Amino acid sequence: MGCGLVKLCAVAVAVVAASLCHGAALAQGSPTDTPPSAQQNMKPQPAPLDVPPEFLKPQNPESAPARSEPPQGEQQQNAPAAALIGAWEFSNADHNKICRFNFRSETANGGYRLDIDKNCPSLFPSTRDIVAWATDNYGDVRLLDAAGNAVVELTQVEGGMYDGFTPEEGRYILQTAAAAPVRSADDMVGDWAVSRGTGKPICALTLTNSPAGDGLALKLKPGCDALVTRFAPSGWRMDQGALVLFSVRGQTWQFEESDANTWQRVPESADPILLTRQQ
Repeated sequence: MGCGLVKLCAVAVAVVAASLCHGAALAQGSPTDTPPSAQQNMKPQPAPLDVPPEFLKPQNPESAPARSEPPQGEQQQNAPAAALIGAWEFSNADHNKICRFNFRSETANGGYRLDIDKNCPSLFPSTRDIVAWATDNYGDVRLLDAAGNAVVELTQVEGGMYDGFTPEEGRYILQTAAAAPVRSADDMVGDWAVSRGTGKPICALTLTNSPAGDGLALKLKPGCDALVTRFAPSGWRMDQGALVLFSVRGQTWQFEESDANTWQRVPESADPILLTRQQ
């Protein structure tokens, strides 16, 4: 009995030990008991990072948001606007009313700053309130008041030239100063009156086509004001579109065209001196 009981106990211990070993093998997942495909699927995965989900996987270029671009109008405005910077001539269709604009690059309400000659409002009343300019998507020009409203609109007809129209003043021509017609000496020969502003003439003179020194001869008529006799002009010439009177002492007065019959001494002053053609 004692011996048989011992054998029975030994068998029981062996069975328990075998069961424990088999369970351990299953828990460890022995490679010999697991198919290769299953082993690949059982690779440890990295822990997710604390970042927005859109950065955890590659972006689809087609679904990515488009980069913001400046409005189309701004892209098209830069080139024509840059081409307008500088001096321009503003006139009527007959070209007997002329004033000058200077298109600036400094910003203003609705566009850019515009400098206008002092004589412009007397020739074109519509220009009295114009202080700025802008271009549209088509490259046309708008002349603006202080509130940014268009006073005159001009359409490009060719490179360096624009035209416009209002019922009150008719057709306008805007062209670069370089493209504007230049007066020749023959255009200027004749009788002229010198005046201060819009006052009465203070002198009368004749521009001739007879040679005199570096230019052409000038004749003063009797009764000229001391302002003119002190200067004592003896000749004249055209110089890059400007009319220049000169004296024997080498002094000069330079005039720029305001309209076909009026020229103003430059630089401008509070007491302007004008030359007006006599008919």
